[in-house]
Amino acid sequence: MLRLERPTRPQSIEDLIDPQVQAQLGRLDLASRKIFSGKLKGERRSKKRGESVEFADHRAYVIGDDLRHLDWNLYARLDRFFMKLFLEEEDLSLHVVIDASASGDCGEPSKFLYMQKVAAALGYVGLVNLNRVACTALSGHVRTGKAEEADLDVEPVEPIGGAIRDLRGRRRLHDLSRFLCTLEPAGPTDFGAAAKRIALSRRGKGVMVVLSDFFMKEGYEDGLRMLVGRGYDVFAIQVLSPQELEPEGPNGVAGDLRLRDVEDSDLAEVTISAPLLKKYKQNLSAYCAQLRDFCARREITCLTVRSDTPVETLLLDYLRRRGLLR
Repeated sequence: MLRLERPTRPQSIEDLIDPQVQAQLGRLDLASRKIFSGKLKGERRSKKRGESVEFADHRAYVIGDDLRHLDWNLYARLDRFFMKLFLEEEDLSLHVVIDASASGDCGEPSKFLYMQKVAAALGYVGLVNLNRVACTALSGHVRTGKAEEADLDVEPVEPIGGAIRDLRGRRRLHDLSRFLCTLEPAGPTDFGAAAKRIALSRRGKGVMVVLSDFFMKEGYEDGLRMLVGRGYDVFAIQVLSPQELEPEGPNGVAGDLRLRDVEDSDLAEVTISAPLLKKYKQNLSAYCAQLRDFCARREITCLTVRSDTPVETLLLDYLRRRGLLR
């Protein structure tokens, strides 16, 4: 897998989300296998009883209850006091974590560009439904030319390359898109340390989507354990390029090669042959299966997707079937 020499960088929200796709995304909403408590009233139905307009149940009156919520009609029939209970609606937060390590600039189409588009699309769904949205970049760096235009943590804090938080409402979509457009992949990813920092700075509970190829030499296990252990409903989306999945294709590599790791500069000399490619595909298949098995045992939804898959197909089909969107 060779790194792109001149990767395409998005410049605006139109480069991230096709205007025709926005109408389709506007009909979606976030979902969760768990119902979380939010800080603000939103559009998420909660198991808690609150003070909305939708009646839920009755309970017996106890001294100190608000008399405004007594059901006087029921009192007239039963000669006993009962309190009205209502369904409370709360917001569901969305936190998108995007892997901005140097390996994202590999493949055609670019894995990192695809992750940027998915992050923007998910953020769009969250914002138009008045959910709190945050986005964090693992590794990488923020291009300073546009950084001050968006409300984000411009100064990277290792191993976080940048972050934007507490976005709410459609008008904040351009803040999210400007943040995503300023990101540039660079360096390796310390996923465990980054996940720990994200988990410790968690605000409330909600859905977390991790976009990465999950090719991490230090492993992904500790990081995912940290995230799911802090109350997130975690979705892991593994993005791989067509050339990684089918290296013998027209854009693949061949011959005697001296390869250098784009993240830590490790060198390896290999001779590309049919048996080697077969072994590579077996190892890749086993690695992806191991990731899915690890996630399944911890109630993390895991999905592997090619970077040439249309974003609308990923959201409207794959993620709806897996319960992230409805």
